[in-house]
Amino acid sequence: MVFFLYWIFVGLIAGWLAGQVMKGGGYGMLVDIILGILGGIVGGWVFGLLGIWPGGRIIGSIIVAFVGAVILVGITRLLKKA
Repeated sequence: MVFFLYWIFVGLIAGWLAGQVMKGGGYGMLVDIILGILGGIVGGWVFGLLGIWPGGRIIGSIIVAFVGAVILVGITRLLKKA
């Protein structure tokens, strides 16, 4: 249960940050959390391909999830325009 809450917390922060950094606002709290959690998966995959293993526990997790969430937000905005 604690692990699940940890990923919701990380996803919330990463999704919110991605929504703020990308041009325009976020998609709402629930979608930002989902994008942040999925961003953690995407970010982990991208960082793994690059051979980068960030440390720092929660800070490292937030950075990885943030990078992945920015990628996902960029993709969703491109698809939304198409």
